[in-house]
Amino acid sequence: MLAHAAAPAPPAEARVEATARRSRSSFYYAFLFLPRAQREALDAVYSFCRLVDDAVDEAPSPAAARANLAWWRAAVEEVFAEGTIERDDVVLALRRAVRAFPIRRADLDAVIEGCDWDADRARYATWDELRAYCERVASAVGLMCIEVFGYRDPNARRYAVDLGLALQLTNILRDVDEDAGRGRIYLPLEDLARFAVDEDDLLAGRRTPRVQQLLRFEAERAESLYRSARAAIPKAERDRLVVAEMMGDIYHALLVELRRRDFPSERASINPARKLALALRRYLAARLG
Repeated sequence: MLAHAAAPAPPAEARVEATARRSRSSFYYAFLFLPRAQREALDAVYSFCRLVDDAVDEAPSPAAARANLAWWRAAVEEVFAEGTIERDDVVLALRRAVRAFPIRRADLDAVIEGCDWDADRARYATWDELRAYCERVASAVGLMCIEVFGYRDPNARRYAVDLGLALQLTNILRDVDEDAGRGRIYLPLEDLARFAVDEDDLLAGRRTPRVQQLLRFEAERAESLYRSARAAIPKAERDRLVVAEMMGDIYHALLVELRRRDFPSERASINPARKLALALRRYLAARLG
């Protein structure tokens, strides 16, 4: 069983919120614009995603990671079953969320599956393989979020998928060196070959001209996904999905910063004042049409 499940702690709501905050720190200011019921449901979703990710990243071995993920698969089973929740407060909060909003079990399962890939895989041969991973660990989260935001036009799902891909690829570009420290290279090996980049350069954190070309190429791919997401959002849904657009704006600003600094070795970020300004600008744009 995961250590967090049995640890005595502050009140349940505070613990769920604190866990979620670690996962959605970039979106804190966007979430401020949500009614409490939606914010609490998203806190439950993001707490779940954070802890499932930690179940792999903090596990001492692949076998331990798989055991942790088995715990979470059983927890999801419990979330959708009748009866008393026997697990931790995040699981209880997740049950409240799926009963309040039409969050699909398939998307929760997809997140676990994507993290399961992290337990066994450290490379992706092609963009199609990496895309499949991103759809599980990021697009599935977007699909859960839009169920909380609410929508009527099914095209909103395509928007959520593309935005999730763009956000995850931005994460990958920001965390190239951090992932390399874990022995992971998420950038497709076919792209490394295209730019004649040696894996050892990425693992050592070297920014050779060829590495920089590779990173610029992947950044343009991310940029195209942001464009695709913006084109897919149904006009009639913009008011309902304004917080999702805030999330996209904040991460797109991070991508712009990475490109402006030509992909620095140190971890890039957007300061809180900038995040708040981006959220406010999107909010006002939606309200003023």
